[in-house]
Amino acid sequence: MDRSADWLKQAKRDMERADLDIQYAFFEWACFTSQQSAEKAVKALYQKLNMSIRGHSIIKMLGGLPAKIEVSEELLHNARILDRYYIESRYPNGFPLGSPFEYFDKKIAQEANDAAREILRFCENTISRL
Repeated sequence: MDRSADWLKQAKRDMERADLDIQYAFFEWACFTSQQSAEKAVKALYQKLNMSIRGHSIIKMLGGLPAKIEVSEELLHNARILDRYYIESRYPNGFPLGSPFEYFDKKIAQEANDAAREILRFCENTISRL
């Protein structure tokens, strides 16, 4: 059963939440919700391809796509940015001391947001061509 549309809708919703997190200065959460948006967008693409995938590493998921889907080096760079935020944005043990929110600022959050937006756009465009 193809549920790619459901995954894509949730990816877009997560992107909206990341925008709100930036607006209200929850920068660590903006990084996490950006990561979630991109992860769900890639999982939507896997759904559309009738392939299964588990895990949270966007770089590994993009690397596992069929060769007919060309993934640029820039997209892989965006995935590397986001993969850092799955754990460290939420858990204090991601840093030597302090709480995660102390390590994030608007510039970092915006970088994550931009990276996720590019991955979301790539997945949405690829899905529309399949």
